[in-house]
Amino acid sequence: MHPAFSVIFLTTLSGVGQGLFLALYTGQVYAVAKVLPGHADTAAFYGLGSLIALLFLGAGLLASFFHLGHPERGWRAIAQWRTSWLSREVIILPAFMGLVFLYGLVHYTGWNPVFFEIGQQANIAIDLSMIVGAITTVFAFALFIATGMIYACIKFLQEWASPLTVINYTLLGSASGFTLATGYAAYQGAPGLLKFYGAWAIILTVASLITRGASLIRNARIKYKSTLQTAIGVRHSNIQQKSQGFMAGSFNTREFFHHKTAAFMKSIKWIFLVLVFPVPVALLALGLSSAALGLLAAAFVVQYLGLIAERWFFFAQANHPQNLYYQTI
Repeated sequence: MHPAFSVIFLTTLSGVGQGLFLALYTGQVYAVAKVLPGHADTAAFYGLGSLIALLFLGAGLLASFFHLGHPERGWRAIAQWRTSWLSREVIILPAFMGLVFLYGLVHYTGWNPVFFEIGQQANIAIDLSMIVGAITTVFAFALFIATGMIYACIKFLQEWASPLTVINYTLLGSASGFTLATGYAAYQGAPGLLKFYGAWAIILTVASLITRGASLIRNARIKYKSTLQTAIGVRHSNIQQKSQGFMAGSFNTREFFHHKTAAFMKSIKWIFLVLVFPVPVALLALGLSSAALGLLAAAFVVQYLGLIAERWFFFAQANHPQNLYYQTI
């Protein structure tokens, strides 16, 4: 397939926003349960953190409009929500953004009434921000699922049609969000949360390496259901295409193939494998040992650049069956 940078930025930027919110709320839950020391100024920490998550989500939403031929008709995408994962994503994303805004607003304004407490000794207070955060967490994972299923449900694109697609979207987005949260905790001066976010950023990055590697191995071993023989109904073992049937290009030749060489595809694969996984882990490990904000910020920047390459490769690797006809250009 021909990768569209609008979709690449939509999925990577929104993934960072989702992962950052999940990191913020997870840190709050651990702090409320007194497993971790919380930040002294919760209004500044969670309010500003939510704003940063919203900026990433908003940038992703803005990028999606460049993928529309008629942006003024974009609202119609919600019409098929019963059957379309794209429609569900269009509904869930702004709803998730609204909930992240509400979560940050509750912290920033301090209007955070306690509804009840759990435990006789721990006295875990369940306040408004905890409830809003729990609901927002459900929407965060629903958005990961909806985004991944847009591609995983297309059965004739066999590289995408796998549960690993949804898993990788979830893990890669979460890893990038926790990596950003690590740098954010260092900036805010929260050493307890810094180590917590950093450890989980490394764990999620390693987990995503395992699942993304599994998808690469799976895709390399795919036996395609459609072949030249099945396409034209001829069972002969040696069939060669000499022409695509016409001289000029078309929508099909532009949008369903990336027009890159095998060497280029191989180089992009190794670029993202290096930038998304080992380099950020090394920078996180070094940054955590010295609480160096520069190293932690570099870890996020490098990982995000690698995610752009990873998402480009994800789209380009999908081999549309129509290329059986248009393979000779």
